[in-house]
This record gives sequence, structure tokens and C-alpha cells, in this order.
Amino acid sequence: MSLIDLHVHSTASDGTCSPSEVVALAAAAGLSAIALTDHDTVDGVPEALAAAESHSVRVIPGAELSALWHEKEIHILGLFLPPDSPALKEELGRLRQKREERNDEIIRRLTKAGLPVTREELQGGCPGTVITRAHFARVMLEKGYVSSRNEAFSRYLKPGGPYCPRKEHLFPETAVRLICDAGGFAALAHPLQYHFGNAELEELTAFLAGLGMKGLEVYHSSNNSYESRKLRELAGRHGLLPTGGSDFHGDNKPDIRIGVGRGNLKVSSLLLEDIEKSRGQGQAAF
Repeated sequence: MSLIDLHVHSTASDGTCSPSEVVALAAAAGLSAIALTDHDTVDGVPEALAAAESHSVRVIPGAELSALWHEKEIHILGLFLPPDSPALKEELGRLRQKREERNDEIIRRLTKAGLPVTREELQGGCPGTVITRAHFARVMLEKGYVSSRNEAFSRYLKPGGPYCPRKEHLFPETAVRLICDAGGFAALAHPLQYHFGNAELEELTAFLAGLGMKGLEVYHSSNNSYESRKLRELAGRHGLLPTGGSDFHGDNKPDIRIGVGRGNLKVSSLLLEDIEKSRGQGQAAF
């Protein structure tokens, strides 16, 4: 049985490894396939696909789209996303512009409070990166404004707080439609990390499945075996296929390694085979 990782991040969003480095790490870990799923962008996909030509690792183009449901942010993974899809590029470009405007406002508010940060510091030598709150937390820690990343998030980077305005989100309907219209496979990422009650998680899963979502991230670095079993049962009740991934971010989540998470993750390539069968014939191959 070969192993895969269908949820990894690079410097195209809030990871610390370039797309090429991510592919090299996957090869070193003995993985047969990964999905590059940066936040609200597919900009790192071309580099990852090019790097895969030098390694025995298959790269599935993807993204992790943010949406708002019941006033809480949820993430929807899109797998098999063509990076040149016009509608997808247009919507992700619009989201990026809104994110940049929000980042400028965070910089302004922090600077006014005597905690100056610059865009160059946030980019960390990667001008094309999508700046997220994780980038702010890193710089604030490096500059001694906070004693930990957690302090940065809780004290300064709480959405809707005095220093961090809320970001614009997609509606779940829009996120799933964008993925499906591009020929992709939509799956709810890390369902337990939203801390919904059982009834609310059931409601959310049913709602997304009704929109055309086909998968549920059953296997994740944060899940134990009992939780993964319960999620597999949830997926079964709604006719969804299980997916799995580490949610690798490099040094931004140093306890999570590609392919194995915190050491207890194993995602079989059989899951990917089932996903591809569900997509049917005539889909673009990656």
C-alpha cells in the first residue's frame, strides 16, 4: 500500500517551504502523491507540477477555500483544480485583493499602536506569498512584540478585534460551485477543528453535500483513531468519500510532518483511487 497526503501548504500561502521543497520532502518521505492546497490560491501549483517531474511524486493541483457558515470560518478543499480555470482565477484574484486591503489595515493599526511591521517583513523573501495572520504572528514574535505565536493570535490577531478586521469570505455555495465548475472535487477540511456540536456538524455536512460536495477529510493530523472512525461514519451517512492529509505548513506548524502529521497519520492511496473513480471519465488528468 502506498501512502499519500492530500492536504499540504507552501510559501504560496502560509507554509514555510516552497512548492518545490514540498515536493522534495514528499519524495523523501516515500509518498506517492500529494495535493498542494494553499489557502485561497493555486499560484504554487505550476512550480509543484514542474518539480514533480524530477521526483516520483504525483502532484494533485488544489486549494483550500475559506467560507463562512453560521458566522464561523470553515475550509473547503478543492482537489484536481486546473490552475488556469478563468472563473477560479478571477474569484481567487478578487479574494486576494480584499485580503491585501485587510493586511494593509492590520499593518496600519499595529503601527499606530507602536508595533510596526512592514510588508517586506511579512513576505519573508517570498514576494508572491499570500500574507495571512500566521505571517503577522511570525514577524511579531521575531520582533519581540509577543512571547509566542499564540499570544499574537489571542491578543492582536483575533478577527474582529481592535487590530484585525474580519476578512471577506465566500459563501459555502460559491466555494463548492467554483470547485465543481472547474471540474474539481470538493471536500470539507478538518471537520472537528470548527468545534461544532454533533447536530451542527451533521447539518453542515448535509448542507454541503446537497451543494455538490463529494468528500470529507476523515484523516487529519489532529484526529485520533476514534475521531477518524466517527468521521468515516459521518461521511458514509451522506454518501461522501473520505480524504486525508497532514495539513503540513513547515515551520509554521513544526509538530506536523508531511505524510505522517504528528506521527500517527497514514493515508492510503486507495482513497485517491476512489476519488478518481468518482470523478468519472473525461476529466483532466494530473
